[in-house]
Amino acid sequence: MNKAKILKRVFEIIPGGLSWGIIISLILLSIVYPIASAIIIITFDFYWIIRTVYLTTLLIMAHHRLARQKGANWLNRCMSLGQDKGWLDLYQLVIFPVCNEGLEVLRPSLAALEAIHYPKEKIIVVMSFEERNKLSRGNALILEKEFSDKFGVYLSTFHPDALPEENRTKGANATWAAKIARSFMDTRKIAYKDVLVSCFDADTCVEIEYFGCLSYHFLTSDKPHQASYQPMPVYNNNIWQAPSFARLVEISGSFCQMIESMRLEKFVTFSSHSMSFKTLVEINYWPTNMISDDSVIYWKGFLHYNGEYRVIPLYITVSMDVAYSSNIWRTMVMQYKQKRRWAWGVENFPFVACGFLGNKHISLLKKLRRLFHLLESHVTWAVWAVILVLIGPLPIFFGGVFFSQTAIAYNLPKITGLLFNFTLLTSLTWIFLSRTILPPRPKGISWFKNIILVLEWCFVPFIILVLGSTPALDAQSRLMFAKYMEFNPTLKGDKVI
Repeated sequence: MNKAKILKRVFEIIPGGLSWGIIISLILLSIVYPIASAIIIITFDFYWIIRTVYLTTLLIMAHHRLARQKGANWLNRCMSLGQDKGWLDLYQLVIFPVCNEGLEVLRPSLAALEAIHYPKEKIIVVMSFEERNKLSRGNALILEKEFSDKFGVYLSTFHPDALPEENRTKGANATWAAKIARSFMDTRKIAYKDVLVSCFDADTCVEIEYFGCLSYHFLTSDKPHQASYQPMPVYNNNIWQAPSFARLVEISGSFCQMIESMRLEKFVTFSSHSMSFKTLVEINYWPTNMISDDSVIYWKGFLHYNGEYRVIPLYITVSMDVAYSSNIWRTMVMQYKQKRRWAWGVENFPFVACGFLGNKHISLLKKLRRLFHLLESHVTWAVWAVILVLIGPLPIFFGGVFFSQTAIAYNLPKITGLLFNFTLLTSLTWIFLSRTILPPRPKGISWFKNIILVLEWCFVPFIILVLGSTPALDAQSRLMFAKYMEFNPTLKGDKVI
């Protein structure tokens, strides 16, 4: 094993080793020295109270921005910039990497794209099917008949299986589609700098002003080719039909992305995102052998441009499907696997760390700061619920008579109670905000569902434990022991996504 591979393995071990080290150390400390463990837990509880208030404040601010810009006519704003800004020269390339998704998933995505408030002759759509799926060609023909005349250009392509240096990932499919689009643009002599590419999950439905919003931010940003553009993901396509458990998880995921949009130094691309096609070509497309292609593409840009690359938040939503199945157990398993796949973004840490070692143009301070942010976010994800829910009571359980008579033992449950009161307050805020981003209740859905949407938040403590730390620990442990994950599409409503 050469030096580069050894370093990569070391960096792969660090996140999981640190997370498990914290958990095991606190458990042992609770047994051997419960007073010290209680002090650490109380300190962590206070830290988490402050963090909860801080994050909730950021969520409220992000929600305010989203509400303030809702209904804005972004195309008119582009027109107001004047022709010298060149918005009429911009093309919108939309890539839908398709794995096993059926027509019931793909049709709504294309229908939403057809309804956008943007010149259709400037839209290039690439439906990139997996060749290994036997239904791909039949579905492609049906969609071509329905939508090929709705846009300036509509292309169907079929990503071959088992290409060299590729794994079965969405990034490999998207890269194939982007290269097909590049060949098409070369024949039409379309300049890459005039093309904005959006890589959408197959179930992504855009708002009608999305491309106007994207174009406006691109045209008015400093160094627009050195940025990715991230809309706010919501899971509204089938949220009224989804079971409470799945709905809560996805709403929480949406809120986490809204919070991250307020922390620009830590903000990276997630799921459906957009960028300059010129930039995409320069950084050599999405990774073809990594699962977390949506975030790695940001880090590729960051490394290529020597740290001068950023994510610009777009306070406009793109809507996707809630992942659920026919019963609560299958839904839980499905949600767990999806969150573990998201947590597999921890593979970014060795990728970035190795990239920093080979880049002498990024300052040491910036490298350390970004690596710390990346590591801290994944370790916190893995340990916080375990500490709060499982380790918190251990000092009292193992402390014995002497410990039970100390002031620390008296205050520990009070601090924990204070934390849960803050959690309740946070939940009330999240309940209110979740109601404001819901789509209108469809016909056939009982009004009683509104009550359920409030009462279901009682499941939050259970969700925190099962889908908080556990999938992150799972992903980090797999990376630590080189048990690398494969990309598994998520089943949504008994439809693979």
